[in-house]
Amino acid sequence: MATLGVIGSGNIGSAVARLAVEAGIEVVMANSRGPESLADKVRELGVRAGTVEEAIQAGDWVMVTIPLGRYVDLPVEPFAGKVVLDTMNYYPSRDGRIEQLDREELTTAQLVQERFSAAHTVKVFNNISFRGIVPLARPAGAADRTALPISGDDADAKTSVTKLMDALGFDVVDVGTLADSWRYEPETDVYVTPYLASTSTPEQRAGGQVDQPKSLSAAELTELLAKSHRPPVGDRRF
Repeated sequence: MATLGVIGSGNIGSAVARLAVEAGIEVVMANSRGPESLADKVRELGVRAGTVEEAIQAGDWVMVTIPLGRYVDLPVEPFAGKVVLDTMNYYPSRDGRIEQLDREELTTAQLVQERFSAAHTVKVFNNISFRGIVPLARPAGAADRTALPISGDDADAKTSVTKLMDALGFDVVDVGTLADSWRYEPETDVYVTPYLASTSTPEQRAGGQVDQPKSLSAAELTELLAKSHRPPVGDRRF
């Protein structure tokens, strides 16, 4: 049985883990608080709880879905040779300022690859709200199947992730290398809103309104990616 290691037990990690378990993929989930803190996830999702090292070691793929500012806290050596799914985004108000990103010398995915240099990073699941992940998953061939962008520097890693995404219920559009992954980072036209039927204000969300997810085809995603532009990262304030 194939295994997905998930580092991070938040909203995105839980949503993807749910789909993986439903697809017959074993999931080993870990977080910074230790396996004992994941009892509810074990019951709710059917995952196996482990340490960070155990999740990395077990995974045919390892999804890192934690605040970007904490990626430096992860051990480097266990990632060697692993296919890493990077879902992280740069939010300076949470992560602190990162000069290489502010100067646009690197994308977030390149920053991750630079640290885990012996791994094979693929950027995915960073441009969709966690609320849409489970509702938008569809069987292969479904007319309303949603596509998500991926990028990576290793062709074999992207092929492996494409197969995983298909099992989870999504088509993919290959954007190119990790240097190209800015096309679906925050503030671009491909970030979150194309997967929503409507968008609410913060006040409406505080009042309990939930935006409804909307499918996005590979053709529609490809068109958006081609028109994407990169707002100045150094000006980002959220």
